[in-house]
Amino acid sequence: MLDKDLYPAIEPHASGYLRVAPQHEIYWEEVGRRDGLPVVFLHGGPGAGASADHRRFFDPAQFRALLFDQRGAGRSRPHGETVGNT
Repeated sequence: MLDKDLYPAIEPHASGYLRVAPQHEIYWEEVGRRDGLPVVFLHGGPGAGASADHRRFFDPAQFRALLFDQRGAGRSRPHGETVGNT
């Protein structure tokens, strides 16, 4: 996808961490309309995280997009941890 094909840059209006195990928290962020059509975006991996460009895939006037980092990747904590992964 070329830069000209993406929507303009947008900052998240909410973000945080979701505890999914005693030692793991997954980073998430929300962009777009709060009452928009819901979209869940899981980045490709391994190791990377959702980026500012990933927010630009979705029309913020139409969608409420929730972006998640992989467990142990991106901004999820602790970074690189594989304990409990099965």
